[in-house]
Amino acid sequence: MPSLRTIVAATDFSDFSERVVQRAAQIAKQHGSTMHLLHVVRPLELYPSLTLTQDEFSRHDEDFQEAERTRLQAIASGVADTFGIAVETATRLGRAHTEIGAYADAVSADLVVIGARGENTLMDLFLGSTAARLMRGIHHPVLIVRRPATDAYARVLAAVDFSPLSADVVTYALSLASGAEVEALHVQGSEVEHRLRRARYEQVDIADWLARLRGEAERQLDALLAPLEHGASVARRVVAGFPPAALCQYIDDHRVDLVVLGRHGESAGLHDWLLGSVSRDVALATTADVLMIGPGGKAGG
Repeated sequence: MPSLRTIVAATDFSDFSERVVQRAAQIAKQHGSTMHLLHVVRPLELYPSLTLTQDEFSRHDEDFQEAERTRLQAIASGVADTFGIAVETATRLGRAHTEIGAYADAVSADLVVIGARGENTLMDLFLGSTAARLMRGIHHPVLIVRRPATDAYARVLAAVDFSPLSADVVTYALSLASGAEVEALHVQGSEVEHRLRRARYEQVDIADWLARLRGEAERQLDALLAPLEHGASVARRVVAGFPPAALCQYIDDHRVDLVVLGRHGESAGLHDWLLGSVSRDVALATTADVLMIGPGGKAGG
């Protein structure tokens, strides 16, 4: 199982980010981790409408950061007492996604926990959310929290595509499940359409082709899960469809609390930038919490 010794939770003190703090604390307690509570102060110089001198900018930022540090420490103290975990605090000055990534690197974070949205919702519509920006550059597993963190996860979905990253996707799903039901799901997407076109061209039985493709995917799932610890406890599912839509529909239909997805780096290039990757599309559209990991158990950009 992956080690989750150091967990970084980013908060902007919004009501929504309270879910981030509670979920990170639950996971820290589950794994005996140290939780780092991070708040990034947006410097005044990033607000173009303000006309202040550099000294005025600096004095305000320093005073505000000190006030936010006191506020953060109060939250950390309450979390430590409630969950019985070690909590460290840090404030940084700058752009949220940049500073969160830098701090995660500095403490060698095993998991970064952030909210799907925060207090600057309108600004995010124009500039891009912190979550979306962070996913493009951070090199750590990232948990994007949407749901209230009142209870542990009850249903966890590992979305696998049979790439080398799929085994890590399943192990992370098991690690965060904490006794919850875990399913490994494979969506047969573009490869099915390609083979169906070939089947029509060769005038073969399409129903037979579909059965064969499904059987092939099921055998791959069995092979993927066989060597994994607790592999027998993971349910297997194969569905066909456009992967982002099929995954989101499955999450809604089966009331999934957490979906674990793999990122494959930047090799998709311009095509990925224009059309979006499956993992990013699901992460931004689903109603569930999302854990994004990359090669070697790290988040890929």
